[in-house]
Amino acid sequence: MLEAEMRDWQLNKGATDESMHHAVASLGYSLPKDYEEFLREHNGGEGFVGKDYLILWKVEELEPFNREYEVDKYAPRLLLFGSNGGGEAYGFDTRSAMLPVVRVPFIGMDLKYATPVANSFSELFTWLRTCP
Repeated sequence: MLEAEMRDWQLNKGATDESMHHAVASLGYSLPKDYEEFLREHNGGEGFVGKDYLILWKVEELEPFNREYEVDKYAPRLLLFGSNGGGEAYGFDTRSAMLPVVRVPFIGMDLKYATPVANSFSELFTWLRTCP
């Protein structure tokens, strides 16, 4: 499915049921189905989608990275799951039941700078492949 969008990717071994359950419990959020499927198959990885680089964190990294980046303080209700390897993070906007994907800067992180980029995790790959 998403593999068609990926170029030169290093993918991890799939997440265990235990790590998935622990992450959901510690985050307090349910994960979108397509993202959960990706984690169960690959548990993160990194590589190019179109001309853009994408790093997807392991399920075990979600809670600590969101805590370390102080997301609750600077951009409450976002759940970051990866980055472009530079100054921007990607995350789910949990203020909406649809959990759209947003892009937000790490420096100066604020909800007002969260830019919607895709309606779902799967659509993020299409957006990256086709964005200018």
